[in-house]
Amino acid sequence: MSQIAAAAGIGRATLYKYFPDVEAILVAWHDRHIARHLRQLAEARDAATPAGRLEAVLEAFALIQHQHHDTELPVALLHRGEHVARARRQLQDLVSELLAESAEAGSVRSDIAPDELAGYCLHALTAAGTLPSATAVRRLLAVTMAGLRPPPAG
Repeated sequence: MSQIAAAAGIGRATLYKYFPDVEAILVAWHDRHIARHLRQLAEARDAATPAGRLEAVLEAFALIQHQHHDTELPVALLHRGEHVARARRQLQDLVSELLAESAEAGSVRSDIAPDELAGYCLHALTAAGTLPSATAVRRLLAVTMAGLRPPPAG
Protein backbone atom coordinates (compact mmCIF):
# COMPACT_ATOMS: atom_id res chain seq x y z
CA MET A 1 0.00 0.00 0.00
CA SER A 2 2.93 2.35 0.71
CA GLN A 3 4.31 1.88 -2.80
CA ILE A 4 0.89 2.45 -4.37
CA ALA A 5 0.32 5.59 -2.32
CA ALA A 6 3.75 6.93 -3.28
CA ALA A 7 3.18 6.16 -6.98
CA ALA A 8 -0.21 7.89 -6.83
CA GLY A 9 1.30 10.89 -5.06
CA ILE A 10 -0.96 10.60 -2.03
CA GLY A 11 -0.49 9.67 1.58
CA ARG A 12 -1.13 6.16 2.86
CA ALA A 13 -3.92 7.44 5.10
CA THR A 14 -5.71 8.89 2.07
CA LEU A 15 -5.34 5.61 0.20
CA TYR A 16 -6.69 3.63 3.17
CA LYS A 17 -9.66 6.01 3.32
CA TYR A 18 -10.82 4.61 -0.03
CA PHE A 19 -9.30 1.11 -0.16
CA PRO A 20 -8.76 -1.27 2.75
CA ASP A 21 -6.09 -3.31 0.94
CA VAL A 22 -4.35 -4.04 -2.37
CA GLU A 23 -7.06 -6.53 -3.36
CA ALA A 24 -9.70 -3.78 -3.17
CA ILE A 25 -7.55 -1.58 -5.41
CA LEU A 26 -7.16 -4.36 -7.97
CA VAL A 27 -10.89 -5.09 -7.95
CA ALA A 28 -11.71 -1.38 -8.49
CA TRP A 29 -9.16 -1.20 -11.31
CA HIS A 30 -10.60 -4.35 -12.89
CA ASP A 31 -14.14 -3.00 -12.60
CA ARG A 32 -13.08 0.08 -14.58
CA HIS A 33 -11.57 -2.12 -17.28
CA ILE A 34 -14.71 -4.23 -17.54
CA ALA A 35 -16.84 -1.10 -17.90
CA ARG A 36 -14.49 0.20 -20.61
CA HIS A 37 -14.68 -3.10 -22.49
CA LEU A 38 -18.47 -3.11 -22.36
CA ARG A 39 -18.45 0.44 -23.75
CA GLN A 40 -16.12 -0.66 -26.55
CA LEU A 41 -18.51 -3.48 -27.46
CA ALA A 42 -21.50 -1.11 -27.46
CA GLU A 43 -19.54 1.32 -29.65
CA ALA A 44 -18.66 -1.49 -32.09
CA ARG A 45 -22.36 -2.44 -32.25
CA ASP A 46 -23.49 1.14 -32.78
CA ALA A 47 -20.88 1.88 -35.47
CA ALA A 48 -21.78 -1.13 -37.62
CA THR A 49 -24.56 -1.57 -40.12
CA PRO A 50 -27.52 -3.59 -38.84
CA ALA A 51 -26.34 -6.61 -40.82
CA GLY A 52 -22.79 -6.29 -39.45
CA ARG A 53 -23.52 -5.57 -35.81
CA LEU A 54 -23.15 -9.14 -34.53
CA GLU A 55 -19.84 -9.73 -36.26
CA ALA A 56 -18.51 -6.31 -35.18
CA VAL A 57 -19.27 -7.05 -31.53
CA LEU A 58 -17.84 -10.56 -31.68
CA GLU A 59 -14.69 -9.30 -33.37
CA ALA A 60 -14.26 -6.55 -30.76
CA PHE A 61 -14.75 -9.11 -27.99
CA ALA A 62 -12.19 -11.48 -29.51
CA LEU A 63 -9.64 -8.69 -29.95
CA ILE A 64 -10.13 -7.58 -26.34
CA GLN A 65 -9.47 -11.17 -25.25
CA HIS A 66 -6.37 -11.29 -27.42
CA GLN A 67 -4.99 -7.98 -26.10
CA HIS A 68 -5.33 -9.05 -22.47
CA HIS A 69 -3.95 -12.57 -22.60
CA ASP A 70 -0.46 -11.93 -21.23
CA THR A 71 -1.27 -10.42 -17.89
CA GLU A 72 0.65 -11.11 -14.72
CA LEU A 73 -2.31 -10.04 -12.60
CA PRO A 74 -4.06 -12.59 -10.38
CA VAL A 75 -6.86 -13.37 -12.83
CA ALA A 76 -8.65 -15.78 -10.49
CA LEU A 77 -8.83 -13.02 -7.88
CA LEU A 78 -10.14 -10.44 -10.34
CA HIS A 79 -12.69 -12.64 -12.10
CA ARG A 80 -14.94 -13.20 -9.13
CA GLY A 81 -17.50 -11.10 -7.43
CA GLU A 82 -20.78 -9.44 -8.26
CA HIS A 83 -19.27 -6.87 -10.63
CA VAL A 84 -17.90 -9.63 -12.86
CA ALA A 85 -21.14 -11.64 -12.78
CA ARG A 86 -23.10 -8.51 -13.72
CA ALA A 87 -20.72 -7.73 -16.59
CA ARG A 88 -20.90 -11.31 -17.89
CA ARG A 89 -24.69 -11.08 -17.90
CA GLN A 90 -24.55 -7.76 -19.78
CA LEU A 91 -22.20 -9.28 -22.33
CA GLN A 92 -24.33 -12.40 -22.70
CA ASP A 93 -27.46 -10.26 -23.13
CA LEU A 94 -25.81 -8.00 -25.71
CA VAL A 95 -24.69 -10.92 -27.87
CA SER A 96 -27.97 -12.80 -27.36
CA GLU A 97 -29.99 -9.77 -28.53
CA LEU A 98 -27.81 -9.42 -31.63
CA LEU A 99 -28.19 -13.12 -32.37
CA ALA A 100 -31.97 -12.88 -32.04
CA GLU A 101 -32.00 -9.93 -34.47
CA SER A 102 -29.78 -11.81 -36.91
CA ALA A 103 -31.89 -14.97 -36.65
CA GLU A 104 -35.00 -12.97 -37.36
CA ALA A 105 -33.28 -11.51 -40.43
CA GLY A 106 -32.34 -15.03 -41.54
CA SER A 107 -28.58 -14.55 -41.40
CA VAL A 108 -28.06 -16.72 -38.30
CA ARG A 109 -29.50 -20.10 -37.42
CA SER A 110 -32.78 -20.00 -35.57
CA ASP A 111 -32.91 -23.65 -34.48
CA ILE A 112 -30.88 -22.90 -31.33
CA ALA A 113 -31.91 -20.35 -28.70
CA PRO A 114 -30.01 -17.05 -28.95
CA ASP A 115 -28.85 -17.25 -25.33
CA GLU A 116 -27.35 -20.69 -25.96
CA LEU A 117 -25.65 -19.49 -29.14
CA ALA A 118 -24.31 -16.46 -27.28
CA GLY A 119 -22.67 -18.76 -24.74
CA TYR A 120 -21.14 -20.78 -27.58
CA CYS A 121 -19.76 -17.67 -29.27
CA LEU A 122 -18.33 -16.13 -26.13
CA HIS A 123 -16.69 -19.35 -24.99
CA ALA A 124 -15.24 -19.98 -28.43
CA LEU A 125 -13.89 -16.45 -28.77
CA THR A 126 -12.37 -16.45 -25.30
CA ALA A 127 -9.76 -18.70 -26.93
CA ALA A 128 -8.52 -15.59 -28.76
CA GLY A 129 -6.54 -14.88 -25.60
CA THR A 130 -4.25 -17.78 -26.45
CA LEU A 131 -3.70 -16.95 -30.12
CA PRO A 132 -0.42 -15.55 -31.45
CA SER A 133 -1.76 -12.77 -33.69
CA ALA A 134 -4.72 -10.62 -34.67
CA THR A 135 -4.80 -12.57 -37.95
CA ALA A 136 -5.33 -15.80 -36.00
CA VAL A 137 -8.06 -14.06 -33.99
CA ARG A 138 -9.86 -13.13 -37.20
CA ARG A 139 -9.62 -16.76 -38.41
CA LEU A 140 -11.21 -17.88 -35.13
CA LEU A 141 -13.93 -15.29 -35.65
CA ALA A 142 -14.55 -16.60 -39.19
CA VAL A 143 -14.89 -20.17 -37.87
CA THR A 144 -17.25 -18.99 -35.13
CA MET A 145 -19.38 -17.01 -37.58
CA ALA A 146 -19.52 -20.04 -39.93
CA GLY A 147 -20.98 -22.07 -37.06
CA LEU A 148 -23.79 -19.56 -36.76
CA ARG A 149 -24.99 -19.88 -40.34
CA PRO A 150 -28.42 -21.37 -40.82
CA PRO A 151 -28.34 -25.09 -41.61
CA PRO A 152 -29.06 -26.01 -45.22
CA ALA A 153 -32.72 -26.51 -46.01
CA GLY A 154 -33.82 -30.03 -46.59
